[in-house]
This record gives sequence, structure tokens and C-alpha cells, in this order.
Amino acid sequence: MKITDMTAVELAAAIRAGQTTAVEAAEAMLDRIRERDPVYHCYVTVDREGALSQARAVQEKIAAGELGGPLAGVPVAVKDNLCTEGLLTTCASRMLQNFVPTYTAEAVVNLQRAGAVILGKTNMDEFAMGSTTETSAYGATKNPWNPAHVPGGSSGGSAAAVAAGECYYALGSDTGGSIRQPAAYCGMVGMKPTYGTVSRYGLIAYGSSLDQIGPLTKDVTDCAAVLETIASYDKKDSTSIRRQDTDFMSALTEDVKGLRIGIPNDYLKEGLEEEVRAAVLQAAEELARSGAVVERFDLSLAEYAIPAYYTIAAAEASSNLERFDGIKYGYRTKEYAGLHNMYKKSRSEGFGEEVKRRIMLGSFVLSSGYYDAYYLKALRVKALIKQAFDAAFARYDVILGPVAPTTAPKLGESLADPIRMYLGDIYTISVNLAGLPGISLPCGKDRQGLPIGLQLIGDCFQEKKLIRTAYTYEKILQAKQEGYRHEQTI
Repeated sequence: MKITDMTAVELAAAIRAGQTTAVEAAEAMLDRIRERDPVYHCYVTVDREGALSQARAVQEKIAAGELGGPLAGVPVAVKDNLCTEGLLTTCASRMLQNFVPTYTAEAVVNLQRAGAVILGKTNMDEFAMGSTTETSAYGATKNPWNPAHVPGGSSGGSAAAVAAGECYYALGSDTGGSIRQPAAYCGMVGMKPTYGTVSRYGLIAYGSSLDQIGPLTKDVTDCAAVLETIASYDKKDSTSIRRQDTDFMSALTEDVKGLRIGIPNDYLKEGLEEEVRAAVLQAAEELARSGAVVERFDLSLAEYAIPAYYTIAAAEASSNLERFDGIKYGYRTKEYAGLHNMYKKSRSEGFGEEVKRRIMLGSFVLSSGYYDAYYLKALRVKALIKQAFDAAFARYDVILGPVAPTTAPKLGESLADPIRMYLGDIYTISVNLAGLPGISLPCGKDRQGLPIGLQLIGDCFQEKKLIRTAYTYEKILQAKQEGYRHEQTI
């Protein structure tokens, strides 16, 4: 097997066995980036010298027996809203075009401790606001399955980098589906953990009560390994949770016998493309054949998730982005007349259209006279959605459904109709509102050859059930593919 075709866990094993080195792996990925990124534009910043320096240092520790984990020596890409000391961190915005942090996000620090090699920072929707990676100030990322289509967003650069073979795995952030949706569009595995499982320290916030960092990987084994590495309690993050059950790789077993899986009828209604519906229901049938108990049920309040989410997320974005005023750091307009004019021009020129749209919406719902009518009402709906999921998880271990209503749209289609883009998040945002874990994994392709994503949702702190279910389904698909290849050779 070529070094570039390996998964992260396979590569780490090969490095430990002396079959290759961390330096060779880093050089192979950097060559891939130089060759392919002009087409796909997955990266905002590539740190060639830094990556090779890290790889040499990691290789010395591996040789000395100081590092030996499942990710030691493996090159990784990091979404550009995660701070990296000494390395440009822009949030794909003109506002932060020259921002070099003085500290590193805790999730990235955890990877570095495990021996990961940081290749660079991936493209994204500006300040994570968008579903296509087209709102980036540095240009759109393209889907490696078909460059005429979007890779999803806002972690589209991370998903596309893994799909294009420009890194072995990547970190993304998920506010309303921003890991799971691009994973689905790019045919990768993506996981949003339970809120508080991964420290948000060093993540430049969009919606603080919704944001969570997670992995984008080639397979479920890599997903479990990365999640196990980045999950930790962090006193620097007031929302961080001290958990004892973060040995996620122990859940990599093929066993769904007796597992109760619920499929919400609400997720199969009008608006869902028939090919996506068929692939998702076929996945449910495969799991049922393996011993799972699969049922349909009604998940109430699903139709209220989008208005509640965009009200809350926009309000929090308005508050979080207030700090970018042209004074302390970031972009400042060159010509201005007085302080207030400088504020206005810096923010008008520094932020893109989608970010300004959400700031204005957030400022409106938080303003006097509208706070009770919109923001508080949205918070009440959020609580009711959590109650609906609690009731569902009293009956089911896992909820199964689509990730998005369609496969990846063409470049330019979503930005022309922002409301349609928002509606594309209908199956993912409830997970963030309720603080639940969710995983996306491939379950087929449409007639254009674009990947279809399957979403599995678990109760709080039940990532292991999701990993076990996803791993079992992944093995079912692999067995079917092997059987097909065998038939073709006869």
C-alpha cells in the first residue's frame, strides 16, 4: 500500500514498525498539497518548514520510545478558526488577515502531545458562517469528487483536504452541522461530540453555546482515535466536562445485536431527495439484518429547529464578533474621519456579506423590544427540542437519518439563495441545540457519483454507541464492496 493511501492509524503503525517515517509522511502530504491544492483550494496557510521541523522532532521521540500512540507522526490539517501559536489564523476573513495568535487551541495541543504534525490551516466559511465554504475571503474550496460542486461547510476545507488526500485527517468545528455536512458531501467520516467533551479554548467562537470541535477522517477507526486524543477536561474552558469514558477506540466492535435504532418520520418528509432517502433507508435495513431493532417514530418540534437555531446562533455571533472593531487587532480601514467612522468602515470592509447579515440579525433579536419576542422564545424552543430528544432516547439507543436533504450542490447555487442554504441544515442543527453527539459516514452515491451521508445521533455522552454502530455499518459496506470486486474478477 502506498503511504498516501493509508489511514491515520495505519500510518502510525507503519511508522512504529519502521516501515516509514514521520518525515517521509509529511513530505508526501506536502507534495500532494503542492500538486492538488491549486485545484481544490483546501488550505489558507501551508506551513511547509514548520511541518518538516515538527516531523523530525516527532520521529526522534518515536525512535526513542517516547511516543507510540495511534496518531504519532501522522500529518493533520487544522481548520483556520483554531488558534495556532506563531501560525496565521484568519477564520477565512479579511478581518483577521494578519492575525498570528500567541497561544494554541487546547484540542491542537492535545494532538501535538500525541505526536501529530500540523501541515497548515484549512479554508472555511468566513467565521464559520455558511454551509458551502464559499463565503471565505480567500475563495471557494471545491469538492474533490467533482470540482464543479461545493464541499459543504463551514469545515469544507478540512473535509476536502481529507477527501483529496492532502492530509490524513483534519480538525473541524461544528455549530449546526459544520463537520457532519461537509463530511457527507465529501464522502468522509465526521463527528460532532457531546458539547463540552472537547475544549473550546482557542476556538474563535461563532455561537458559544453550540460550537464543538471534532474530527474529519477517512474511516471510523481514525475518527475514534482522533476523538480519544482531543477529548479532555480543560479548566480554561468553563463549559468543559470532566469525563471518564473517553476510551473511544474500545467501541470499535462489530456488534449491533439488540441495539434500538429510531428513524424520525420528520426526517423523511418533503424536501428530501429520493436518492438520499433510499440510501439512508437501505443503511437502516443493513443494520437491521445485523441484529439491530429499527423503528420509525415521530420526533416533535423538528420544524422549529431552524428558526430557533438561527435566532440563537446569530445572537451569539453578534456578541462574539463585537470585539473585532479595528482597535485592538485585526483589520483597520486606512481612511476614516473620527472614531465612529473608523469602527463603521473597518467592520464594513473587514466582514463579508454573510457575516454582516448574521450580525445584523443577531443585533436585531437582542435589541430592546425584540429580546423577549425572539431570543427568549428561541431559548424556550431549544429546551423543548432537548426534551423531545430525551423522550426519544428513552426508547432508542441511536437515531438514524440523513445528514442533508441533497448531495453537494453546484458552486454558486446556495449563495444565490441564503434561505435555501439555511434550510439545508435541517437535519443537523437540532444536535447542536440539544448538545448531543452526532456522526456522519458515507452510505452510497447519487446518479452523479456524489457521496450521500448517513447521520447517527446519540444521547449525551453516548459516543461509544455511535462509534460501534458506525463501525459495524462501515464493515458491512466493506464486505459488500469486497464481494463485488471478487465477482468482477471471476
